[in-house]
Amino acid sequence: MSTHLPIALTMGDAAGIGGEVLVKAFAAEPALMAGCFVAGDLAHLRRAAAAVAAAGAGLAPGMVLPVALIEGPAQAHAVPAGCLPVVQVGAPSAALVPWGRVDAQAGRMAADAVVWAARQALRGAVAAVVTAPLHKEALAAAGVAYPGHTELLQAEAAAHLGRSIAEVPVRMMLASPALRVVLVSIHVSLRQAIEAVTFENVLQTLRITHAALSRALGHPPRIAVAGLNPHAGEGGLFGREEIDSIAPAVAAARAEGMQVEGPRAPDTIFMRARHAPDHPGEFDVVVAMYHDQGLIPVKYLGLDEGVNVTLGLPLVRTSPDHGTAFDIAGSGRADPASLLAAVRSARGLVH
Repeated sequence: MSTHLPIALTMGDAAGIGGEVLVKAFAAEPALMAGCFVAGDLAHLRRAAAAVAAAGAGLAPGMVLPVALIEGPAQAHAVPAGCLPVVQVGAPSAALVPWGRVDAQAGRMAADAVVWAARQALRGAVAAVVTAPLHKEALAAAGVAYPGHTELLQAEAAAHLGRSIAEVPVRMMLASPALRVVLVSIHVSLRQAIEAVTFENVLQTLRITHAALSRALGHPPRIAVAGLNPHAGEGGLFGREEIDSIAPAVAAARAEGMQVEGPRAPDTIFMRARHAPDHPGEFDVVVAMYHDQGLIPVKYLGLDEGVNVTLGLPLVRTSPDHGTAFDIAGSGRADPASLLAAVRSARGLVH
């Protein structure tokens, strides 16, 4: 993928803070955002620009960041610094959705922007996709068949490659300067997440993690594997998933040449992997067994700098690690730090 191609950012849920963090990102770091554009709805992004200006956040007093309509990705590089370029996805909105509430129209616009950007990346028109946060209830209200970004992108990639979704396995990685975590399961119930801890799923996660981070880091990653149960099962006293599924998958990964350790007690392994300026972590990444097990520690250690990366896709996709923040939407107070980190990460992953 050429680094000279533009980067597509999706608008996210129009009722949330996505538009505001996009506006602030373009205003705060025009050099980083050069060659980027937003796929979404022009009217909603202009409303976000007005909200940021009204709050006096990140701009000169009374200044509204210009939001310019462009026809396609190829025009992104021609837009001057200090201006946010937008490709209108679908018909322009007839009415603005309310701030801070679940809305089916917002869910549909968010999904359409993701699908459009993914198709542009798959056909080679953009270098990467950076997604602003969407709301899963809004997606469901809009009748979208997939619960989130990861599943939407996986489905688009599978269709593009002419494969079934099962033949394009993907995993979520959340990364900050302090910690990287890859998840065996993503957006499922806790009961389903436990059922997903199988030999096949754990080994597949290790293979995807090893391949993706070998490319990103330039060397094979040191991978730690968290157990599912307290104390990693304590030899079967607190559950047998470690004995029956996780440890055999780790052994198989080692036999394939991967640097893998575990399963280890989940209440300590994340701190062993934590990177600090005066104390490098023992591992490059931790494989966690389910969503909250992995995301709570990485978000606690660096929410503002966290980046969500989808591993296993035939395109580069990153995202901020926060949600739609309906409680502050429209106030102009949203922090663009995680979105800026996602753009930096996307640029670093493009080869």
